[in-house]
Amino acid sequence: MVRPTATDVPPAGPAAAERPSKSQRKREMTALQDLGESLLKLSAAELDRIDLPDTLRVAIADMARMRSHEARRRQLQYIGRLMRQLDPQPLRAAIDHATGESKQAVALMHRCERLRDALLADDEALDGVLAELPGADVQQLRATIRAARREHREGRPPKHARQLYRWLHDQYGQKTTAS
Repeated sequence: MVRPTATDVPPAGPAAAERPSKSQRKREMTALQDLGESLLKLSAAELDRIDLPDTLRVAIADMARMRSHEARRRQLQYIGRLMRQLDPQPLRAAIDHATGESKQAVALMHRCERLRDALLADDEALDGVLAELPGADVQQLRATIRAARREHREGRPPKHARQLYRWLHDQYGQKTTAS
């Protein structure tokens, strides 16, 4: 019969209470892998807006090129390991903002939709937008509004209305991040 040595016995007392259990550590690692997996779902433009270490960017780019299931699984574990060096809270917030799941992103989306509808309904709304965005190209904006109104009257798909929304979203999104 083999007797346990002093190194085999788990520490008792306050040292054991401070250290998380193996199950807890595994849950944390799985959560980081899931966070890394959500990074993989972002587009290149969305990833560029998030502050990531270069090694993590390279690992994400490598993962996109892999086709083998086992290689992707191992790469995801590697990404999870790289994620352990980062603070996950700011990264989660950046991902939520990039995917439009944060409260600020949803508020921006609703504001741009209301502004687009107001611009299409009334010419006076344009003055308010131009007051907030002094560097805007007025001529291009007016042409887009006229084209969107025309396609609405004719019952065509809202190509220009979408273009107007994207322009508003870009302008007000830049204004929000600059503040």
